[in-house]
Amino acid sequence: MHSRGTLYPFLVTLVAVGLLSLMDSYMKAAAIVVGAFSALVVRSLASSALVIPLWLWKGTGWPQKHVLRLHVIRSINSAFMALTFFSALVYLPLAEAIALAFVSPVIALGLAAIILKERIAGKAVTAALLGLLGVVIIVGGRIGRETMNDEAALGLVLVLVSALLYAWNLILQRQQALVAKPLEIVTFQNVIVALILLLGTPFFFAMPQGDAWINIGMATLLALVSAPMMAWAYARAEAQVLVPVEYTGFVWAALFGWTFFGEEVRLTTVAGAALIIIGCWIAAPRKHTEQVATGVASPAEPRP
Repeated sequence: MHSRGTLYPFLVTLVAVGLLSLMDSYMKAAAIVVGAFSALVVRSLASSALVIPLWLWKGTGWPQKHVLRLHVIRSINSAFMALTFFSALVYLPLAEAIALAFVSPVIALGLAAIILKERIAGKAVTAALLGLLGVVIIVGGRIGRETMNDEAALGLVLVLVSALLYAWNLILQRQQALVAKPLEIVTFQNVIVALILLLGTPFFFAMPQGDAWINIGMATLLALVSAPMMAWAYARAEAQVLVPVEYTGFVWAALFGWTFFGEEVRLTTVAGAALIIIGCWIAAPRKHTEQVATGVASPAEPRP
C-alpha cells in the first residue's frame, strides 16, 4: 500500500512510463527509416525549440555551478544512453529490448556502492545473479530459435550498453531532482544533448522524409510531457518507491510492439524479464534515498 504522500508520485510515474514506452515505439519507427542518430538529433532540436521559450518566460535564472555541472553530466550520459537504445530498437523487438534494459536497477546497486558509498548486502549479490540469469535466458532464447546474425548481436550489445548508462542515470536523476525544478531539468538536458549530437551531424545525419517527421514529432511531444512528470515524481518520493514502477514498461512495450510492428513476445523473454524484476525487488533498498542522494548532491559535500 502507498501512503497518501507517495500515491500521486507513484501514479504519475506509472502514466509517464506508459508515455515513454509509446515514445519508444515512435522512435523505433523513425529510426528504422532514417536511423537512430538522425531521429534523435531532430527530436532534441525540436524539444529544445519548444522548451527554451518557456524556460525564459518562467525566468528561473541560470543554475548554480554545481547544478549546471549535474545537468552537463546527466546530458552526456543521456545522449549516449538514448543513442545506443534507439539504435538497438532497429534490430530488436521492443519488448525484448525493454526486458534487457531492466537490468539497470541491478547495475545501479553496484554504482550506488561506488558513488553513494553504500555497503553491498548479500541480497544485492543475489539480485545481480538473478539479473544475469535473466539476461542469459533472453539471449539464449534468441539463439535457440534463430541464427544469431550480426544485426541481432549488435542490437543485444547496444541495449546492454544503454542499460549500463541508464543505471547511472537512475542515480543522477534522483540527485538532479533534488536541486533543480522539472522545467530547468528538461530545458538543459534537451539543449545540451542537442549540442552534443550536432557534433556528429556532418558524418551521420540524414534528413528525415515523409512519415518519419510525424513519428519524430510524436516522440518529441511524448518526451516533453513525460520528462517533467518523472522529475516531479522523483522530487516527491523515494527512488525505491518509483523505480519498480518502471517494470510496467515491459507490458506497454509488448502491447505497442505487437500493435505497431506485429512483434510477438517470446516465452523466454517473459521468463528472463521476470527473473530480472524479481532480482530488483529482492535488492530494493530500505534506507531513505533522500538522505543518501542529498549527501552527494549537496554543494557543501563533494545522476543524466
